[in-house]
Amino acid sequence: MGNDLVREARRRAGLTQRELAEKAGTTQSAIARLEGGRTAPSFETVLSLVRACGLDLDVMLVEREYADMWQAEALSRLTPDERLERHGRVVKEMLGFRRAGEVVRGGAA
Repeated sequence: MGNDLVREARRRAGLTQRELAEKAGTTQSAIARLEGGRTAPSFETVLSLVRACGLDLDVMLVEREYADMWQAEALSRLTPDERLERHGRVVKEMLGFRRAGEVVRGGAA
């Protein structure tokens, strides 16, 4: 996870691995190993590298959301035909939302 955060921060900042390494006082190969998942950086290291990219990392504890689990359980009780029918309704609804958004933005309906 830390490797993905560092890679994303570096890309958002428009930095190469070498440029990030220079800012962070390390080597390009160390950044490459970290981003490649060959090392497991500490939280402090990840935070330091993200900040070297001019970004910050906001971490917070939140109540666990069980909606996905509940939805999966509900879907598991449906027959395959019922799941397929539901999927068709959801796709149709999503396409309607997309069209409505295009109209609001002034695009084609």
